[in-house]
Amino acid sequence: MSQEDRQRWNDRYQQASLPREPSAFLRSLADRLPREGRALDLAGGPGQDACWLARRGLDVTLVDISDVALAQAEILARDEGVSLTCLRLDLESGALPPGPFDLVVCLNYLWRPLFSAVPRLLAPGGLFVFAQPTRSNLQRHPHPSARFLLDDGELPTLLQGLQSLSFTECWTNTARHEARVLARRPVNDSQD
Repeated sequence: MSQEDRQRWNDRYQQASLPREPSAFLRSLADRLPREGRALDLAGGPGQDACWLARRGLDVTLVDISDVALAQAEILARDEGVSLTCLRLDLESGALPPGPFDLVVCLNYLWRPLFSAVPRLLAPGGLFVFAQPTRSNLQRHPHPSARFLLDDGELPTLLQGLQSLSFTECWTNTARHEARVLARRPVNDSQD
């Protein structure tokens, strides 16, 4: 991303009201997610999901391009009495934090080359949680633009090296058309 993109995200987070509640999709997976180990929240924004994971007992690293979002995440973590590692990182050009992670979460961020890195980030048996609107979302919403949307039916084709545990693609209760997946790196996968 360019410096202009970073500034756009900083401006967006500076002007937005901060979400304090974690993703409903992430919370719906609570019984399936680990309660210990390492977690990575990719493009985690102001940290509501990362803090929820930390409250559950995970050692969480949150990465985002926005300085403003990371500062907000640090404040939220302090307010909630949890510890987060916050890293400013351009996911499109920077080196990802070294794994292995027991959980990688990526909600509302799409950069297709990231999918090839996820299996290497995960420990064998580690879980990947991903959600992103699809092009069908444009039927009701002008944003995000088509550039940032999955093609309908595309998500399963991106999960190379991962085993899908659950997949949905539908209108959500928030009136967004999203593709959502919980996937796992096979336990017997020893590739690096």
